Amino acid sequence: MLYGLEHKGHYTAVSVTQHEHQRTVTILGSTGSIGSQALDILSRTPNDVRLRWITCNTRWQELVEQVRRHAPYGVALREESAWKAFREACPEFHGPVLCGDEGICEAAADTENDVVLSAMVGFSGVLPTMAAIRAGHIIGLANKESLVSAGSVLVPALASHGATLVAVDSEHSAILQCVVGERPSDVARLVITASGGPFRTFTAEAMRDVTPAMALRHPNWSMGAKITIDSATLMNKGFEVIEARWLFDMSADEIDVVVHPQSIIHSMVEFVDGSVKAQLGLPTMLLPIHYALTYPHRAPLDIPRMDLAKIGQLTFEAPDLERFPCLQMAYDAMRAGGSAGAVLNAANEVAVAAFLEERIGFLDIPRTIAHTMEHMEHHDHPSLDQIVAIDEEARNVARAFTSQHSIR
Repeated sequence: MLYGLEHKGHYTAVSVTQHEHQRTVTILGSTGSIGSQALDILSRTPNDVRLRWITCNTRWQELVEQVRRHAPYGVALREESAWKAFREACPEFHGPVLCGDEGICEAAADTENDVVLSAMVGFSGVLPTMAAIRAGHIIGLANKESLVSAGSVLVPALASHGATLVAVDSEHSAILQCVVGERPSDVARLVITASGGPFRTFTAEAMRDVTPAMALRHPNWSMGAKITIDSATLMNKGFEVIEARWLFDMSADEIDVVVHPQSIIHSMVEFVDGSVKAQLGLPTMLLPIHYALTYPHRAPLDIPRMDLAKIGQLTFEAPDLERFPCLQMAYDAMRAGGSAGAVLNAANEVAVAAFLEERIGFLDIPRTIAHTMEHMEHHDHPSLDQIVAIDEEARNVARAFTSQHSIR
């Protein structure tokens, strides 16, 4: 289920039995920004939560520290070299230590899990998220690339396996908090807010000289490197539009983006009578992570409270799709459907990595994506196996383009 959406009924906070006892939580991608913040939240309520698995890709040193601090049941590392290094560095850990994509999927599908927080970066989160869905778990989804690339496969699987998906993005958490108790047929439009990133006021000419260091200085949010670059290009907002399409069953014409530099309103929902609900909060991921982990209930959280008088004003403006073409490409991919989302995501991951390594310029990111989209065959109804193959093929096309346009 998506947020406990009843067919032709209401968005409702579904009744689940897990809240009646200590919840068992697994965190996929525990060494990243979202995963580490989730561990911080869980450490504040140790009597309510039992930590089952934590996983990472290569950052085994951080995983060693987390194991010693949080004492999970087991760990999984995607890269074999990191797996070997962890075992040598942490001989005192006697729980299971799994390796590879298969190991992470095994952790995600563990029948002891109540909640799986999918916080891996990029396409690597698709298969573990599906493993958690097939196991019928509640999934806190921070890995938006899963729905961007494979929403057409993951979403139908929710109902057939009795799983529940709760997005961790602040924008989608905000939408959920606005629609719980409402009828889906009464929702007319979703309005997703964007900070505008660090280059909101830059001219197209000025953006030619943007460096990774400049792009990583987000004005409001503290996030991982990849998502911070996506925020700077507005691709992150495009991904959120596609994610909202799957989460709330809305069309591209029913999902708008508005630039809101203060990042206080996280999203808004307009209803058929013209009424608009908004969810407000300080720009911290602790609240949406906490909401996903305690869903369908609320629990106290010790974070700074909002002072509207101190904030002073909230402003809004339309996004500039000429200076930030990634947002338009995301809308185009959503309308195309099928394999377009997987191609969009794969090309973006390759382009962002090349930019962070200073092999291409900032404006080469949308150029790489556009080239890849133009040179990939479209598939209307790809299977999960086909999406995995399409992802790899699109990466090869994008890599070839970045190699040809390297600035080194």
